[in-house]
Amino acid sequence: MTNTLPQILDFTSLRALYAAGTSPLDLVNALIERLDVATDPAVFITRATPDQLRAAAADLLARAPEPNSLPLWGIPFAIKDNIDAAGFPTTAACPAFAYSPEQDATVIARLRAAGAIVVGKTNLDQFATGLNGTRSPYGAPRSVFNADYVSGGSSSGSAVAVASGLAAFALGTDTAGSGRVPAAFNNLVGIKPSPGRVPNTGVVPACRSVDVVTVMAANVTDGIAVRAVMNGYDAADPFSRKPASMSLPPKLRVGVLIGKDKEFYGNHAFADLYEEAIARAKKLGAEIVPIDYTPFRDAAALLYQGPWVAERLAAIETFFAKSADDMDPTVRTIIGGATKFSAVDAFNGRYELGRLRQLTLLEWAKADVLLLPTSPDIQTVEAMRADPIALNSRFGLYTNFANLLDCSAIAVPAGFTANGLPFGVTLVAPQDCDDALAPFANAMHQAAATGSGLDRTKLIPAVTIPATDRIEIAVVGAHLTGMPLNPELTALGGWLVEETKTAPQYRLYALKGTVPPKPGLQRVAETNGEPIIIEVWSLPAAGFGTFVSKIPAPLGVGKLVLADGRHVTGFLCEATALDDAADITKFGGWRAYIASKAKTTA
Repeated sequence: MTNTLPQILDFTSLRALYAAGTSPLDLVNALIERLDVATDPAVFITRATPDQLRAAAADLLARAPEPNSLPLWGIPFAIKDNIDAAGFPTTAACPAFAYSPEQDATVIARLRAAGAIVVGKTNLDQFATGLNGTRSPYGAPRSVFNADYVSGGSSSGSAVAVASGLAAFALGTDTAGSGRVPAAFNNLVGIKPSPGRVPNTGVVPACRSVDVVTVMAANVTDGIAVRAVMNGYDAADPFSRKPASMSLPPKLRVGVLIGKDKEFYGNHAFADLYEEAIARAKKLGAEIVPIDYTPFRDAAALLYQGPWVAERLAAIETFFAKSADDMDPTVRTIIGGATKFSAVDAFNGRYELGRLRQLTLLEWAKADVLLLPTSPDIQTVEAMRADPIALNSRFGLYTNFANLLDCSAIAVPAGFTANGLPFGVTLVAPQDCDDALAPFANAMHQAAATGSGLDRTKLIPAVTIPATDRIEIAVVGAHLTGMPLNPELTALGGWLVEETKTAPQYRLYALKGTVPPKPGLQRVAETNGEPIIIEVWSLPAAGFGTFVSKIPAPLGVGKLVLADGRHVTGFLCEATALDDAADITKFGGWRAYIASKAKTTA
């Protein structure tokens, strides 16, 4: 198996192996061997143990034995270590901050439900503060093409893990460009969703109001497939929203930099590769239009030079007050600078951002998407450590604005310099153009002919946008989280949206003779009912059909009225089955009733 494991773990190759008879256990055993001989010791902060990997493979086979039967069936992935994953500590690259989460971040729970297997937690610039990857006590991951050069950050280990074939995809987080710059420095695709599309619940924040969980992958199709699984509203995240789907015209107007806006800090090789990328865009049929980058640049400057720095302090205020001496000195200096900003500064900063947003609309009137260098420069680790703030700031010149202005973005490889260093460009579009942006981004990657990660000959597949249709269903009993039938939801790729209550017009009954025990929910006159605790779950459309088709009588589905007035499909019970059922409405929900039964028998 080891000899047949592809150098870069793209989804097409892995699914072909599984279809041919390779099991997830075979794959993780081969991956363990590869991980054991990996040459960059700074990639992982915590690796999954062999026992953890084998247990995850066995669990997948137990709940979904058919190969490729889940969206990410058997796909190994790495997690930036500021994202919670049960069974692994979260450090944010600061040992004094470390803790052991009891549950997965929302995105991790969704990915595991879809069949993905965690290979470990990856290194990062401490507290996700930096774009270079050197600000960590766990070492500095290096570009896979030249160990003298930085990997990019802050999602440094995540990029190197994918580019060196240790994971098929990896999660990063992106406030200023942390999911795009490391992708560019390692010949990968970086998917940066529009803010709010992907929940941040269970993520250690950098700037909570603009943070985005990102995906680094071998190609656009793989990255978009992962984002589609993570996509969707989560009531536990105050900035989460139900995403829309915006379109782009067939013939794109691509905005590019001109004149003084083209700043490469003397890196002529990167400047030339940017011009080549513009030429490829034109050859692909795009209309090339010049834009004034000034308002985007000024918005980008607000992230580190304006009051948004104070949001970084807000994320770790208590820790900073007690343990600032335990932090990386550069990170401490940056976050400590927040104290000079007042609440008045924060409001003035928002006003200035609003003013700049209006000016960017004039540029969006000219262009459908922007084609920008992902980073105008790259530096050696030695140079970065000698001048850590000024050189780092260069990397964010064309990335820092994107989340402040609610943009979607996809970073793709765009060539190599004569000395073998990778260069990348980013396609940026307005909010919720995430899927619409994918075909052109993929075409740009194909036309650049860079391959993926270390494999510069890797073929880039035609883009496929996964179906994102999902249907919500309310469950009231044995399918609740932790209850016996909950795996029927997770095995179909379901994820928990929220726990809530019905409107006060329902009664709950314990049905007789059901195994495992199940309740029946009945709608009654509002004066005769009470609110009942339920959970709302999201299922893929196909999974919803499978799930509903297996619901046994006397249960069925209908429309439930929730406490906030919404209507959602959910479990109801035939009235005739309630004649000899016990009314348990007073417990307010099935979980409380089951707990009362346990106390009675104890």
